[in-house]
Amino acid sequence: MSQREWIEKDFYKDLGVSSDASQEEIKKAYRKLARDLHPDANPGDTAAEERFKSVSEANAVLSDPAKRKEYDETRRMFASGGFGGGFQPGGGGFSGGNTTFDLGDLFGGGGAGDGGLGDLFGGLFNRGASGGANRSRPRRGGDIETQTTLDFRDAVQGVTVPLRLTSPSPCTTCHGSGAEPGTSPRVCPQCNGSGIVSRNQGAFGFSEPCDECRGSGSIIDSPCRDCHGSGVQERTRTITVRVPSGIKDGSRIRLAGQGEAGLRGAPSGDLFVTVHVRPDRVFGRDGDNLTLVLPVSYGELVLGSTVSVPTLDGRVGLKIPAGTADGRVLRVRGRGVPKRAGGAGDLLVTVKVAIPQKLDEQATEALREYLRAEESGGFDPREGWAGA
Repeated sequence: MSQREWIEKDFYKDLGVSSDASQEEIKKAYRKLARDLHPDANPGDTAAEERFKSVSEANAVLSDPAKRKEYDETRRMFASGGFGGGFQPGGGGFSGGNTTFDLGDLFGGGGAGDGGLGDLFGGLFNRGASGGANRSRPRRGGDIETQTTLDFRDAVQGVTVPLRLTSPSPCTTCHGSGAEPGTSPRVCPQCNGSGIVSRNQGAFGFSEPCDECRGSGSIIDSPCRDCHGSGVQERTRTITVRVPSGIKDGSRIRLAGQGEAGLRGAPSGDLFVTVHVRPDRVFGRDGDNLTLVLPVSYGELVLGSTVSVPTLDGRVGLKIPAGTADGRVLRVRGRGVPKRAGGAGDLLVTVKVAIPQKLDEQATEALREYLRAEESGGFDPREGWAGA
């Protein structure tokens, strides 16, 4: 491939996505094309094999945010004529007007770190300061996101819940290796397991997926009959998730290695579980404290009383001091949300007078007698109120 051919390649078109596609859209597009075009699934189809190589090359650049940025900037530079003229594949430079740019200078020939395009293309072609190709790494599986909804009390106290997921998982037949049971993949002799080969063309040094192993770094002589050599199968599984005590609504739990399986035994991605919490009809929450509203009678507030209140692990007695005002908050220590560092928050109890909607004749007369006694004693509930 010539320099100009490489520059003019449209990796976005190869993957069938727009130039402003998100990383997730690029990943999904590549995954579908790779599955459909994989040579193991199209034996003898040279067109599919060539298309697979193009898709792999495009994904190698666009799936890496840094390489993608460099690729986009480079294409814009050449498309806009940013070097003042045309590209001369055979002449070793760009020309425009009376000025000629030497490729040796243009691509960083003046030394490392001088800001030339050698630094720019270095990332795209996998070339370090020494000019050697970096070894490829196994392609990690994608992350998965899911959700679960818990009762309020389970979220406060902690619970173990089962989650049923359908996602790419290690093949149960070959255990993720991609090779038929009893056989093993072998290191690719052409790239020595790196998955890429370097080719020098004029002023450029190109790194591209190895033709022999199609960029994987290994060769499977006997592909697994169930996963066709990918080491991955779409299957449904159930995993158990331990939700820690005190988790809040909207929190996320990360389970390392429980995401999508990587190809041919590469590391799996992670699973992220978003937790939603149902409201409780009795308890509320304020940080590490639990809250509740306790209905009481007027007499209990005036005379004082000891009443039974619920907690997460049974009921406790709460003393209401004589003369307690309606709406006062009373604290029961250590009966709130368990803390990760140990201990627990408090239970905050707001007392609220419950007004009877209907009284019998005896109660009505007793209340009138009380009001008369209250008035004769000089009590005025509105004394000093609103300037009175």
